[in-house]
Amino acid sequence: MIIDFDSMPDTVIEHFKGGEKHLASKMYYDGNMRIMRGILEPGASIGLHRHEGTCEVIIMKRGEGTVIESDGEHKLLEGQCHYCKEGEEHSLVNTSDKDLEFYGIVPSQATSASK
Repeated sequence: MIIDFDSMPDTVIEHFKGGEKHLASKMYYDGNMRIMRGILEPGASIGLHRHEGTCEVIIMKRGEGTVIESDGEHKLLEGQCHYCKEGEEHSLVNTSDKDLEFYGIVPSQATSASK
């Protein structure tokens, strides 16, 4: 299956999960998997949130930022991946002066509970 994010409409979400500024995103969801391509402008963030019943993988496509999680803050660079385990919380902040582009992958609760 090919997911063509370039052909999807943009969705702009203000203060996503309580974060700063807005998130520009394109989302795919089939009931089992949520895949998002997101862009955070400089200074924008995804607010601190907990993953209950599921997890999340963030793959940095372009730019750099900071992931905030229970054990501290970590720089996330282009080509790197961040994994937020089930039950943990995290935030993503664009701390650079250029757009940050990433993919966020979240399995549905039903998928994670069946493993």
